Amino acid sequence: MFAAAILAAGVVVGPIVVPAVAAGPIREDQWHLDAMHASDMWKTTKGQGVTVAVIDSGFKLDHPDLVGQFLPGKDFSGSPGGVGSYAEGHGTQMASLIAGTGKGDGGKGAYGLAPGVRILPLKIANGSEKPMVAEEFLGQIGQAVDYAVDQGARVINVSQGIAASRASADVVAKLNASFARARAKGSLVVSSVGNSGQSGNQVEYPGALPNVVGVGAADRNGTVTAESQRGPQVTLVAPGMDMIESCTGATGYCKSHGTSDSAALVSASAALVWSVHPDWTANQILRVLINTAGKPTDGSARTDDAGYGAVRPRVALTEPGDPGPADVPPIPVAETSPTAVPSVSASPAAVPSASSSPASSPASSPASSVSGAPTVVPQAEAPEGSGGGGVGLVVAGVVLGLVLVGGVGVVVWRRRGA
Repeated sequence: MFAAAILAAGVVVGPIVVPAVAAGPIREDQWHLDAMHASDMWKTTKGQGVTVAVIDSGFKLDHPDLVGQFLPGKDFSGSPGGVGSYAEGHGTQMASLIAGTGKGDGGKGAYGLAPGVRILPLKIANGSEKPMVAEEFLGQIGQAVDYAVDQGARVINVSQGIAASRASADVVAKLNASFARARAKGSLVVSSVGNSGQSGNQVEYPGALPNVVGVGAADRNGTVTAESQRGPQVTLVAPGMDMIESCTGATGYCKSHGTSDSAALVSASAALVWSVHPDWTANQILRVLINTAGKPTDGSARTDDAGYGAVRPRVALTEPGDPGPADVPPIPVAETSPTAVPSVSASPAAVPSASSSPASSPASSPASSVSGAPTVVPQAEAPEGSGGGGVGLVVAGVVLGLVLVGGVGVVVWRRRGA
């Protein structure tokens, strides 16, 4: 099923700079699509009929891989240029991971996990174009969420975050209300949990707020990345290392890492399932994604590293099981928030930003793993149609094992049969 790339958690403040990717067979380097058996799923659905709102920092609307994928969007940033302007390529990258068509580079471009969905681009200011404070950042996210719900977006992706300690109680309360309205009206909000797992593991908003699906990151060996944040806010994990996607760099393609990417893949997974089951509610979609996720081998229902496990949309499509009651959340709201709403006023110096942004200068070296990241010896099958070796993935019958080594959470995907 999908095993190897599903354990990275984190939507943290601060861009993760990565090199641009030289021209070449982009799809062949998108290991996460093979790990998640995208080609098998696309025989059933590509996410058609589902709108995914992407709340981010601007979008390259004319990128060849994304032409035709965007709906008319809206700019909440207050910056000049509108939705189609960008100071960095983060929004374009998230749209690519969700809905890229591969039409760029003569048909050899980057694909998204759900290339049949439509993207509703909603631009916010995240400090990349002008200085700002937490109230402005979180306030714009709330406005964008409300707008997305009114436009009928079933999935809302927020691969952005800021330290919870920077946010005032009043602003957080308003944002909580927006998320509660979104859930009540049938939308599923997905957000990264942050990338400070090695540097303080600070709780971040919106990823740690109630009514939000917090997503962590994993590498191609099925190991939760060292940078991926830990805590009760982690609901699921997804691939988030050595990711290749469309961007605004010189070649049009970049390599990145971080929980931003992971959140985008969970959003795309939800869209794929919703496309096949349009009558299901957000509660049912999330319940099925949780129930079909790769679980820890120690029998734990969840862990702070991997949440309820690695998202496996192919299993959710082929063996969804009972989606459960339409009006009952699969996770009690109180269990998703690691801390009480802070009463600290936001600092004027608080500059939020997103993870996994491309670098402007071209390079051929891959984004390196974070120093001190846990190591794992994977036991997995080769990815479907890879034609090559060395990619540690987990396919059908994969289970996620969590091993504690020196206090570091390690996830190991193991096969449970042929």
